Amino acid sequence: MLTTSAKNIAVLCNPLAGAGRAVVFADRLCAELQKLGLPYTLFTQQWPDHFDGYTEIYITGGDGTLNYFVNKYPDTRLPLAVFNAGTGNDFHWLLYGTKTFHEQLQTVLQASAKPIDLGRCNEYYFINGVGIGFEGEVARALTGRKKQPGKTSFLWCVIRKIISYRSKHYTIRFGDQEISGKKLLVDIANGRRAGGGFHIAPESAADDGLFDVVIAGALTPIQRLWYLPVIEKGKHLHLHFIRHNRTNRLRIESDAPMQFHLDGEYREAPVLDIHMLAGQLHFLY
Repeated sequence: MLTTSAKNIAVLCNPLAGAGRAVVFADRLCAELQKLGLPYTLFTQQWPDHFDGYTEIYITGGDGTLNYFVNKYPDTRLPLAVFNAGTGNDFHWLLYGTKTFHEQLQTVLQASAKPIDLGRCNEYYFINGVGIGFEGEVARALTGRKKQPGKTSFLWCVIRKIISYRSKHYTIRFGDQEISGKKLLVDIANGRRAGGGFHIAPESAADDGLFDVVIAGALTPIQRLWYLPVIEKGKHLHLHFIRHNRTNRLRIESDAPMQFHLDGEYREAPVLDIHMLAGQLHFLY
């Protein structure tokens, strides 16, 4: 752990995160660092190509901002921290729980960096998870829309889509296993929750070198509505239509382009090759 006098912190702000809330949050963070006499540089509109001369990177934003960061700097070895200035903030919750801003800042300043796993899906990286099928459709519907903090926007979109969505056919291969058929969703989790508070993979750990793969079979609209609160609370892994496995590599194919998200960012592809980069990043928590 560096002494405070040896620190030189790069503060990265996504001005679009949290409908502009990240800018206010970054200013607050910088004011606290200045009060503590800690050198820092704030980057908002343009992030640097490299971080030579810096000792740590503090990121203000949500899961989308983290996704942008890991795709721009997948090989960084500097200690990282993320402050919850986005909408969902699911990965922030995994590391820092319900700590207040000042509690988290004290934790970050005193912590030693610990390894965190990073995932790769085709040519892209992700840190919290990949959501395929129903989750992908929800992400598509939310793309470009102003989102409320927490899970409010996600929940309303889920309720709107839950009746009309049609389960798709997937073939999922990992290890010596093959799972094939119509599925409501396929979730490859590094974190535990998505959508601002839906505990999709309640037993996942981001430092064990394995993804938690949660697959939900095709359900009727009534069944979806019935089980939604159960899944939201993370009480679903024992249910008959859920399959839960762990792996560090898998391949998913479908008979049509798949709708999916990486950390909430919507994408489409006919085939997904996903693998784990264990301990690739280091976070202060």
